[in-house]
Amino acid sequence: MVIDEIKTIVESMGVKLEEKNGVYTLKTVAAERKAFLSTKKLEYIAKFRLDEGNKTLKFTEMLKESGSGLSMGGVDDMTPGMGFKVQTFKTGLGGPREGTIEEQSTLFGKQYQYKFDFKTIREKFKSVAENNGWEFKYQITEVGL
Repeated sequence: MVIDEIKTIVESMGVKLEEKNGVYTLKTVAAERKAFLSTKKLEYIAKFRLDEGNKTLKFTEMLKESGSGLSMGGVDDMTPGMGFKVQTFKTGLGGPREGTIEEQSTLFGKQYQYKFDFKTIREKFKSVAENNGWEFKYQITEVGL
């Protein structure tokens, strides 16, 4: 069964998989930066739905950046100084940074060294779907998922 194979893949990567109303979500920290009294974190989030009737796996993914700590509000936002700043950026539906995850990765890659290869997840999900005779549909946004 498709979901059983996906669960095996996700567990082998040490990522938590949750299900709510037929939509499965997995999250993991893709990268993290720490500086004097400042922290930034980049989280990879993938969501998918299995349509048993049409034998379709609908898949979407995004990168979400959050940060906190003391900052002077410089360009890098990692400089120590006065003030406290907490910010979150969602790079999906309704977020300020949109595009394919490769474009997002390139943007964030200027700031982060990735410790998680998120590109392999999509390929593994696609492979599971196709090996079971299912169609894999990649979506940039969650609409219709």
